[in-house]
Amino acid sequence: MFVLTAQVRRASISIPANIAEGAGKRGSREYRRYLDVALGSFSELTYLLIFARDRQYLAPDRWEGLEARRELLGRTLWRLYQSVSRHAASQ
Repeated sequence: MFVLTAQVRRASISIPANIAEGAGKRGSREYRRYLDVALGSFSELTYLLIFARDRQYLAPDRWEGLEARRELLGRTLWRLYQSVSRHAASQ
């Protein structure tokens, strides 16, 4: 359980950290690379939460709250990626 919790924390922190680091780079293409990494961390987080749910480490009500936030984060991150990608393509 400790290892799973630690991995969830690392993946959760990696998402905004890569967004922030990419935003500080020069150009949209560079930023998009960091968003790719953030999307990878998001996928990892998704798997870990599903794993925790399936192993019943998360109560159903806790899962529902996390899932709603995870879905919102996924949509927002994907829209950011698409926006940056369009900008990168026009450069």
